Amino acid sequence: QVQFVESGGGLVQPGGSLRLSCAASGLPLRDYTIGWFRQAPGKEREGVSCISISDGTTYYTDSVKGRFTISFDNADDTVYLQMNNVKFEDTAVYTCAAALDLLTECLSPSAPEYWGQGTQVAVSS
Repeated sequence: QVQFVESGGGLVQPGGSLRLSCAASGLPLRDYTIGWFRQAPGKEREGVSCISISDGTTYYTDSVKGRFTISFDNADDTVYLQMNNVKFEDTAVYTCAAALDLLTECLSPSAPEYWGQGTQVAVSS
């Protein structure tokens, strides 16, 4: 069974930090890119960051560059998103997803074939 279980979301103040976790199972992860996507109320889903498991290449949307870091822990088959210096605009439901590593653009919301359930991140003062 393919599963992606996210955790780590919650309420955080502007400028604070969160670390989201995505525990993956049921897939040969070396064949996939794993990405974090987010959707805020009234907005379309966007790719935040993604990582190629096979070669470690990472990608970030411009709005989070320098603030967020994606990483993969091979021991746990877990992808993390370290979110630093969060802003109000980061408020969204964050979802982990996997796409076969055949496409060049893993930040596209249309690329993933498997999705997790999502975790809410609320940035508020």
